[in-house]
Amino acid sequence: MRIARFSIDGNVAFGAVEGEKQDELVLDIIKGIPFADFELSGTKVPLSKVRLLPPVLPNKVVAFGRNYAEHARELGNEVPDAPFAFFKPATSVIGPGDAIQYPSFTEDLQHEAELAVVIGRMCREVPRERVKDVIFGYTCANDVTARDVQKREQQWARAKGFDTACPLGPWVETELDPGDLTIQLTVDGQQRQLGRTSEMIHSVEDLIVNITEAMTLLPGDVILTGTPAGVGPLAVGDEVAVTIEGIGTLTNKVVKRG
Repeated sequence: MRIARFSIDGNVAFGAVEGEKQDELVLDIIKGIPFADFELSGTKVPLSKVRLLPPVLPNKVVAFGRNYAEHARELGNEVPDAPFAFFKPATSVIGPGDAIQYPSFTEDLQHEAELAVVIGRMCREVPRERVKDVIFGYTCANDVTARDVQKREQQWARAKGFDTACPLGPWVETELDPGDLTIQLTVDGQQRQLGRTSEMIHSVEDLIVNITEAMTLLPGDVILTGTPAGVGPLAVGDEVAVTIEGIGTLTNKVVKRG
């Protein structure tokens, strides 16, 4: 099931996305919230009549770096032996169609297409055999990065945590095997990144086991699983699109920060 979060006539709701052709998609409005037992209302609205929002509002976004060997090498980094985590704040999250604002403190803004895991229940110290039980679903992400700032500063808080640095969407796919999916990114229709989730050094199970050894995850929290090779620059006016097999496409435009 594809679960979207949207606004219509000033109201925010969740809905199940139905249909296959983009111009024929409709939303069946959900009664309640999708992290608990819910029912479909039967009230349907065309997707074209709503504004899609970030599919979740996470308490925290835990991101894992250098989880694809070729990406680590393209930036001159060693491939880590263990998962390497950092945070992106909730204020960095935007949704499909929202603008990525080019910060004034960087001259090298770059894209990073990633598979994002959405947590469905509060969990801590999750054993490997129970990981699937705590996952709500999967969505597309763009780990937008101020690369020059990342290289200059030992902590990545500013480089990866600025406002609009974490586009998510377009919705959450709840029934998906993340083991071997095509992940690609285009800028103005030109392919920049192409990889498969099977190329991850550490699997989704590895990442969730690792982070829940240290902290509690809450419903709606997001795990970013790393990016394949091919990261590169973004400029004001660029339209960047992340597409993941079985999920859909997340599109955002880069604008000058006002």
